[in-house]
Amino acid sequence: MLQRVLSGIRATGRLHLGNYLGAIKGMIQLQNNPQYETFYMVADAHTITTPFSVEELRKNRREIIIDYLAAGLDPKKSTLFIQSQVSEHFELAFYFSSIETIARMMHLPTYKDKVKQYPKNNTMALLNYPILMAADILLYKANLVPVGIDQEPHLEIAREIAKKMNQIYKTNFPEPQRFVTKGEYIPSLTGEGKMSKSVSGSYINLTDSLDEIRKKIRSVPTATIAGEPIRGGIKTLFILSDIFLSKNIYNQFKEKYHNQTLKFVELKDSLAEAIYQEIKQFQEKRKQIASDLSYVEKVIKEGAEKAKSVAQKTLKEVKEKMGLN
Repeated sequence: MLQRVLSGIRATGRLHLGNYLGAIKGMIQLQNNPQYETFYMVADAHTITTPFSVEELRKNRREIIIDYLAAGLDPKKSTLFIQSQVSEHFELAFYFSSIETIARMMHLPTYKDKVKQYPKNNTMALLNYPILMAADILLYKANLVPVGIDQEPHLEIAREIAKKMNQIYKTNFPEPQRFVTKGEYIPSLTGEGKMSKSVSGSYINLTDSLDEIRKKIRSVPTATIAGEPIRGGIKTLFILSDIFLSKNIYNQFKEKYHNQTLKFVELKDSLAEAIYQEIKQFQEKRKQIASDLSYVEKVIKEGAEKAKSVAQKTLKEVKEKMGLN
């Protein structure tokens, strides 16, 4: 029996390197494995849980579908869709909210972090973010979710909800697990936290030119005292180098760092070139896809129809079990 996979990226802007390494690569790996049935969405409803621009959101929904296609997601192998076009997500989230407590949601570290980041936007939508995420996953009865390690607290909520629904209402939801990729946590170029669209100067866009990448990599802070442990911006450089450079070149740079002969500009420029070579093919394919918007709209329409056909079955089952049919 096929295992189902669900993943999505918020429509807060174009994809960056962290998205590509932390989610997209895993999504492609699962898509190309015949043991899995894959559902990949643009999480536009999750986008409105924090401050957003209406015009940017309108634009980004389609742009991310184009990014998905350019990165290698195939609508013949995966169901690609926009979250808000499948209303069953929101109905199921409401049913799930009846078995989760406010206290449990308020104690999540991810919620606390967002409240600190957006103190004037502490909304019910933000509090309910993990419940909607659980609905996203369980609506398709997904077994695996290829997301970064920072999403583990939300996956724990999805497992809790699946367990509670199965115990209380005798549903048959799986308890979803995180699918781990090599680049599951990509650090910020600032040397603090993870690469994020919400933190200026922390990320590399998949559409950046070689000059833009080189400029960003050169800005990574590398002030250090001879022989001190690898941390901050230096740690970021070595994590990215481990992913993008050959093992031999990576080891040479690390050895030079430890014996205090490393010229950081050489490491940075080698890394910038390697990153650009990795995403160059994506950029070329993206231009081609973006020039055929009728194809993109067709993918979006057909994806919503496929997702909805599965979602309706799950919702019908839940309503019957809860006495709402």
